[in-house]
Amino acid sequence: MTKNILYISYDGMTDPLGQSQVLPYICGLSAQGYSFTLISCEKPDRYESNKEDIEKICTDNGIDWRPLMYHKSPPILSTVWDVNQIQKLAYRLEEEKSFCLVHCRGYISALIGLGMKRRYGTKFLFDMRGLWADEKVDAGAWRLENPIYKLVYRFFKKKEKEFFLNADHTISLTQRGKKEILSWDYMHGKPDNIEVIPCCADMDLFDFNKLDSNSVQGWKNKLQISDTDFIVSYLGSIGTWYMLEEMLDFFKVVKTKWTNAKFLFITHDEHEKIREAARSRNILSDIILQPAQRKEVPEILSLSAFSIFFIRPSYSKIASSPTKQAEIMAMGIPLICNEGVGDTDTIVKSNLVGVTISDLNQSNYMKLIEDFDYTLYNKEKVRMSALNSFGLENGVGKYNSVYLKILSAEI
Repeated sequence: MTKNILYISYDGMTDPLGQSQVLPYICGLSAQGYSFTLISCEKPDRYESNKEDIEKICTDNGIDWRPLMYHKSPPILSTVWDVNQIQKLAYRLEEEKSFCLVHCRGYISALIGLGMKRRYGTKFLFDMRGLWADEKVDAGAWRLENPIYKLVYRFFKKKEKEFFLNADHTISLTQRGKKEILSWDYMHGKPDNIEVIPCCADMDLFDFNKLDSNSVQGWKNKLQISDTDFIVSYLGSIGTWYMLEEMLDFFKVVKTKWTNAKFLFITHDEHEKIREAARSRNILSDIILQPAQRKEVPEILSLSAFSIFFIRPSYSKIASSPTKQAEIMAMGIPLICNEGVGDTDTIVKSNLVGVTISDLNQSNYMKLIEDFDYTLYNKEKVRMSALNSFGLENGVGKYNSVYLKILSAEI
């Protein structure tokens, strides 16, 4: 039997997320004998600049990539339009290829996957990626006092129930998320068909053993980092969930111990916002801002003595798995993060790869920094913990096992 798989992602493959959290898995699964057709929604500017790279990856791995354009406005209506376009394409491809499984990344994609199961009997994998509707509310994007957003929230919570009850299997990013879902009334008595697969990292790319010393020195020169500078890093986007103000307050405490400290932000986002927040704390001269292509990240990240991230804890965040954690640990870098986000703190504590903070306040920062010795962390041991918790091969293996479970009745 030909194992034709339709993979639907509302995130674009020309986005960093698509390149780190979609394509590596599909490429790994393609090597297991699956034939993938991939639908994604691409942002026009990123599509134009990166499409050739993605086309090559797909061609090299036998992936039939069918990109559509993503629409941002007007709110809600643009998403309805995108869903309609994805559905039309998915149904047409189903008629052509007769998929044995539709792998749906996120709630928007799952709308199409549920429809395909009901219309064609296609096996349906709900790769939830977090409690999306609740994330929108917790982030303030959907204010429930607005009757339109209240209606949208209720629609997706109703669909969420249908996804869980109709999916042939579900993927959760965290053990805490899985535990919460299984506690819901409508899940009582239902079989446990939820597999936990966190956001994994490409351990071949994020590997301090493969660094080119000349290239690393080149970055130090470009960023005007001297051999005596003490580098604290932050990797990734700056947005709703990432607590910039608190991280800068923490860095000010870091400087009381390491007076030569500089804070390196490896990000494309919000440079002026970071500058303004740093300026108000009189630490602007200690801030380094550097956007990076994915292949450049390991070399820049390697300049860190340790890395930090504070993520705003909320109900929905119990189901989140920060990709940055896997990448930082893979580089053998100890990390400092807050508690209450997915399985992050559990992994840090159980593997002894850094320190977690329960409450973000000045006294806790002072105590942590007073006791923290980054030199005690062995790079190989930190990396080994990343391999065990977030290795891409492990993730691909788990996805393959789920595929085989779903398809076992047909194979």
